[in-house]
Amino acid sequence: MAHANSFQRVVLIVLDGVGIGALPDASEYGDQDAATLPHVAAAVGGLPLNNLAKLGLGELIDLPDTISQPKCCYWGRMAEQSEGKDSVTGHWELAGVIQDKAFATFPHGFPAEIIDQFAAETGLAPLGNIAASGTDILRQLGEEHVRTGRPIVYTSSDSVFQIAAHEDVIPPEQLYGICRIAEKILLPFNVCRVIARPFSGTSADNFKRTSGRHDFPQKPSAPTLLQKMKKNGFATYGVGKINDLFAGEGLSKVLPSKNNAEGMAKTLQALAQIKYGLVMTNLVDFDMLYGHRLDYQGFASALLDFDRWLPELQQNFGDQDLLLITADHGCDPTTPGTDHTREYVPLLAWSPSLREQGSLGERSSFADVGATIAENFAIDFSTGHSFLADLV
Repeated sequence: MAHANSFQRVVLIVLDGVGIGALPDASEYGDQDAATLPHVAAAVGGLPLNNLAKLGLGELIDLPDTISQPKCCYWGRMAEQSEGKDSVTGHWELAGVIQDKAFATFPHGFPAEIIDQFAAETGLAPLGNIAASGTDILRQLGEEHVRTGRPIVYTSSDSVFQIAAHEDVIPPEQLYGICRIAEKILLPFNVCRVIARPFSGTSADNFKRTSGRHDFPQKPSAPTLLQKMKKNGFATYGVGKINDLFAGEGLSKVLPSKNNAEGMAKTLQALAQIKYGLVMTNLVDFDMLYGHRLDYQGFASALLDFDRWLPELQQNFGDQDLLLITADHGCDPTTPGTDHTREYVPLLAWSPSLREQGSLGERSSFADVGATIAENFAIDFSTGHSFLADLV
């Protein structure tokens, strides 16, 4: 199915939140001091990511404890062209959709017109309506929710409308129905996602979120690489939260995962199944567990785990396979605040068939990744600039 001189399988791994330095416009987002990966490495006194260094990471940032040199690979860094710095925007841009308007955020809670319509259409007056962490909000309002049956509405630094409810008070399926109502209400307000947050427990001391989380995201605003590939008959596998980020659009198979370890295992599983096409993986722990929680030690540990796993992945590659590793934004755990950070992201390219190494330079858009994969599979693509010809 792939045309001559191309790769039959591409594995695109997105290290969620692993930026490598502030973008020129980072000050507009308050992120001028951000540099996620360099800062994490410095905070832990060195980060020997030897396998990533073999793919060129050490050519992009200083990794003093790393001794490996790049071999038969290409490296570069990419700037985000879209407005904003959230995961959906970053992933959409990788797949060729540029957002010229950032998703709306509500750091002081949602306006009365949204909350009033929510109460009118659901028959439920919500608690909260503040920006808060998911664990803090349960401690603050969980018991009142159980007592009154009123759902908890909250947001974060991201463009999200989150609804938390105890599974014994509002069962998950009912909660999902409420989220679908909220999704329609929020359409005119450019909110990226509605998220159902079911929880369990008996008191504020032991309330905990369950695995029943479900996202209701906006659909991509234009056809993505995934949709174009699927339409052209190629397999498109989404590992981790790829399905949520693209609202299920353009995927021929979905392999959800709860953490990085499961995401890495399912990437291998997908690779064993696919013959022609794309495996797109999101590894979420860097962002979700460590970046937002300002845990640079955990962040570093997760990077080391990924680095140790890389050779296992590479052993499953043949000469007609291409590995691309990048990120969707930064999430610097060493700077003030718990928000994502506006940063360059790494671009690492490797295949057993490559015979040289070199720089892909600074790319002006994440969409160059989508353009490269599209050219490889002879798919019409109008966004970004392919670097396929540079991979020799």
